[in-house]
Amino acid sequence: MSRMLILGEAELRRIVALDRSAVDAVEGAFAALATKAVAMPPIMRIDVPEHRGEVDVKSAYVPGLGSFAIKVSPGFFDNPKIGLPSLNGLMILFSAHTGLVEALFLDNGYLTDVRTAAAGAVAAKHLARPDARVAAILGAGVQARLQLEALALVRPIAEARIWARDAEKARETAAAMADKLGIAVTATENAESAVTGADVIVTTTPAEAPILKADWLRPGQHVTAMGSDAEHKNEIDPAVFGRATYVADSLKQTRRLGELHHAIAAGVITDETAFAELGAVVAGLAPGRRSEDEITLCDLTGTGVQDTAIAILAHRRAVEADAGMAFDTTTRTGADA
Repeated sequence: MSRMLILGEAELRRIVALDRSAVDAVEGAFAALATKAVAMPPIMRIDVPEHRGEVDVKSAYVPGLGSFAIKVSPGFFDNPKIGLPSLNGLMILFSAHTGLVEALFLDNGYLTDVRTAAAGAVAAKHLARPDARVAAILGAGVQARLQLEALALVRPIAEARIWARDAEKARETAAAMADKLGIAVTATENAESAVTGADVIVTTTPAEAPILKADWLRPGQHVTAMGSDAEHKNEIDPAVFGRATYVADSLKQTRRLGELHHAIAAGVITDETAFAELGAVVAGLAPGRRSEDEITLCDLTGTGVQDTAIAILAHRRAVEADAGMAFDTTTRTGADA
């Protein structure tokens, strides 16, 4: 007999916050990618084009950890038209010793939101200038808010600008984040004005054509691009690769579906060009920011190792808080039929 915990979104929001422990967990996951024989299969993707839908399945096993997660993440982008959220999903945590299910997290994408924002914080911690105070967020959705919140955990952010195609949504997001963080947050009329003078720029959109132009960038800026998690998505002008030091969360992924994919397609760089991965930077195996004037670009497509990290953290928090519904499962005995 084994014990599985089942938690819904409300309980997970109560016990798992976007805080330094979440950032530390994801940072450790990136380091593991560079230093351990992590088993992380390619993303399994299902497209449902007639309903603007996509489903990603991600997973990773990290040697030495007692559990691993499988995450199913649907995104159906016409859902708001019928009063439903665009994103949902779940995570399943398995024992790495027995393969038995330890937890089922019906999180509707909340844990993915937290681990994605935490990854942005890790990128900024290692690639943005330590004195970065001004942030530009391109996008005004849930991840835009979380990316700014996460950034404030690792850098002394005192001012932020928000730009989105929906100007009203940008204003609402700016007002909400100013209230939450207690800093000056304003909505800008265009993306270029948001970027001008910013120390850290985060792109958080499902754009299919670049929203950040190379000639807007100035020495010393850091860019985190986290919206291009599919082949057709593209937030960054490929010409940026001629000006910035590029770091990937996973080169296998970004060559296929990230901003690197578009730079290769544009002929700006070749498929064989060598770049560092964020895990190597975290582990000290590759340099991070090398000068005050360097422009840096981190391409975050989302990795299964992040999902395993946040699921393990959620399970630990659930056990500590005695949260969730315990479900006893009986294992089969004897030979399989």
